[in-house]
Amino acid sequence: VQLQESGPGLVKPSQTLSLTCTVSGDSITTTNYYWSWIRQPPGKGLEWMGAIDYSGSTYYSPSLKSRTTISRDNAKSTVYLQMNSLKPEDTAVYYCAAGPSYSMDYWGKGTLVTVSS
Repeated sequence: VQLQESGPGLVKPSQTLSLTCTVSGDSITTTNYYWSWIRQPPGKGLEWMGAIDYSGSTYYSPSLKSRTTISRDNAKSTVYLQMNSLKPEDTAVYYCAAGPSYSMDYWGKGTLVTVSS
């Protein structure tokens, strides 16, 4: 499974971030697979943001749930992340990852998002 994140490198505070994870090598409806978004702010650890599973059910980190939406397009083999009301502290490298349950066996290379005016 190959994952490729894409999106804007720079977003202004209060704006909405939209990221795309393009999947190849497997179907995003593969039974028991979960497709997660994780981020890593500069100098800090990884933070799990949320996931969408093979059936389309979504799961979110409680701390980000109010600002985050994860969705997918089966025909395009794409998983999306939207986060609104961005703050400078949302600056991070954003990754998508996938695997059976929450194993996250497969990772994209990540995309850096900077929140700055």
